[in-house]
Amino acid sequence: MNDDQGRKKPKAANAELANSVLNAIQNAVILVDEDGYIAFANWEAESFFGASAAYLARHTIYAYIPFGSPMLTLIDQVRERRAPVNEYRVDLSSPRLGADKLVDIYVAPVLTDPGSVVVVFQERSMADKIDRQLTHRAAARSVTGLASMLAHEIKNPLSGIRGAAQLLETSVNDEDRALTQLICEETDRIVSLVDRMEVFSDERPVDRAPINIHSVLDHVKAIAKAGFARNIRISENYDPSLPAVHANRDQLIQVFLNLIKNASEAVADRGDAEIILTTAYRPGIRISVAGSREKISLPLEFCVIDNGPGVPDDLVPHLFDPFVTTKTNGSGLGLALVAKIIGGHGGIVECDRQNNKTIFRVLMPVSPNGQGEDHHFD
Repeated sequence: MNDDQGRKKPKAANAELANSVLNAIQNAVILVDEDGYIAFANWEAESFFGASAAYLARHTIYAYIPFGSPMLTLIDQVRERRAPVNEYRVDLSSPRLGADKLVDIYVAPVLTDPGSVVVVFQERSMADKIDRQLTHRAAARSVTGLASMLAHEIKNPLSGIRGAAQLLETSVNDEDRALTQLICEETDRIVSLVDRMEVFSDERPVDRAPINIHSVLDHVKAIAKAGFARNIRISENYDPSLPAVHANRDQLIQVFLNLIKNASEAVADRGDAEIILTTAYRPGIRISVAGSREKISLPLEFCVIDNGPGVPDDLVPHLFDPFVTTKTNGSGLGLALVAKIIGGHGGIVECDRQNNKTIFRVLMPVSPNGQGEDHHFD
């Protein structure tokens, strides 16, 4: 039906439409009535609480939220003031909800139903992942610009310096010859560093295909066991039914070579040194992809776990930034390159510390057709 200006009038709101809208929201949403019962829960809320909406409706919010929780105080405040309230980083961890339930909460009154409130939960783990993803992509872009500048502005002068040192070497005494050789060695070292950084400035599109991640991990493990991880036990915990990842095989090999090499260096001094490779399907997180308005799911989880001393807490937020490293002679480019490659594939890489183990976790999208190459051992 149209009005006088010819504009189409909106459809009348109804319960079915409202439910569809709420179920489309990627955050958990519940309605708590004046008696504390969970009168409504969308699909994300069912996942958050680990129970169906029908089951939740038979229980009050107090059965799920720990006694004394700030969330219960927020609900009381909203009922009293009849105004919405936000609270950030609220810990709802409990035996019933599970550990690490850190959330941002929005509570608002339902004006047409006095005493009832709507509660929206934003899990911090997801928000933190998105924040880290954006940070890592920005870090990779900064290295890209720096690499281009270095290639043009530094390599040419270095070639001249090295050439001059070589000419001087033929006309100086033995004592001074050591200095000219030092100049050549140091210029070579700087050129090598610039060459490594030039990888960041390569923005050419890469070929991608459905890849069996286990084939990639087996290949990387074989390389590691033949070289830098020769004396380290590497074990696997794979999900054999995992769908294919849409990626470039060579770049994935580079990513996991870097991660496993870092892990092997972290555990090198331990007598019980161990690296564990895991794969799993973890549905739930959706993020925006660079250059696109669409959001994609990142259900594929690949982990490299080691029992080394771990990363200092103050370095964890900056671990994937360029030139940040815990190694005495490290350049701090290995993990920055990992972040660039995974970010370019629309994924996330992050570092956690759990149960005295360091976990580098890569989250990536599924291949569109879900089919990968045949699994094989290299």
